[in-house]
Amino acid sequence: MVMVKIIIYSFIFITTSLIGLLKSKKYIYRVDELKEFKGALNIFKNKLKFTYETIPEIFIEIANTINSNTTIVFKIAAKRMKIESAEEAWENAINISVLNITKEDRELLKNFGNLLGKTDIEGQLNQVELTTNFLDEQIKLAEKEKIKNEKLYRTLGMTIGLGIVIVLI
Repeated sequence: MVMVKIIIYSFIFITTSLIGLLKSKKYIYRVDELKEFKGALNIFKNKLKFTYETIPEIFIEIANTINSNTTIVFKIAAKRMKIESAEEAWENAINISVLNITKEDRELLKNFGNLLGKTDIEGQLNQVELTTNFLDEQIKLAEKEKIKNEKLYRTLGMTIGLGIVIVLI
């Protein structure tokens, strides 16, 4: 009987600790994804400036270059550009992709698509530059949140688990 209790208490503690750990990882993943989007936009800017490739071709190359959740956005957008405008394809790709970014981050990324394919190369380069600057600000905010909340959720998960075990004893 004592062994069963120990197993149950251990399971409760481990489960709550894992929940806290998973919640804390979301902050790490958000920073990583924002940095990946920034890197991808820099690749897009360089390809747009120095090659004569179309936007879907550039997006496919970016998707093949980057290996993360952000890859999905570029693949979906490139496929949808065959049947939709670049702006709609980008917005839909951001909406349907499962990412660890906030609603504000999504809106920022959607704004990137507003001029996508509608202006000349210079206008699109300016839009990329503007979005990159906004991403820099979001990355700074995300890193502050990560520092603040990562340890908090890990500790909170373990503390709650320990609290439940103590109450049950």
